[in-house]
Amino acid sequence: MRKLHKKKGPRRSFKKILAHNLIMKGKIETTEARAKEIKPLIEKAITLAKKNNLASLRLLLSRLSKDSANKIFYELAQKYKDRKSGYLRIMKIGGQRKRDAASMVLIEFV
Repeated sequence: MRKLHKKKGPRRSFKKILAHNLIMKGKIETTEARAKEIKPLIEKAITLAKKNNLASLRLLLSRLSKDSANKIFYELAQKYKDRKSGYLRIMKIGGQRKRDAASMVLIEFV
């Protein structure tokens, strides 16, 4: 688990916001550490949504924002119903952020 230079509460909130942005936009540009941290969170959420029952929806609502949970449950789960895993792709952009030289990546849905 990466700490991302934050304490537990702010880190949890930050990951939830990053996941929300990725789910709503489809792809985001972020650092490699952040992308690797949210990838399992979103992939587990999609796998949970593929069960297509009320308990899964309620679990998603408890873990993500309402808009994100609904989009995963009603749209993305249907899109990936035949795919076993690997719903996200992380591609290195090749550049580094200027202020701290963190390697930048693009994380997107396959």
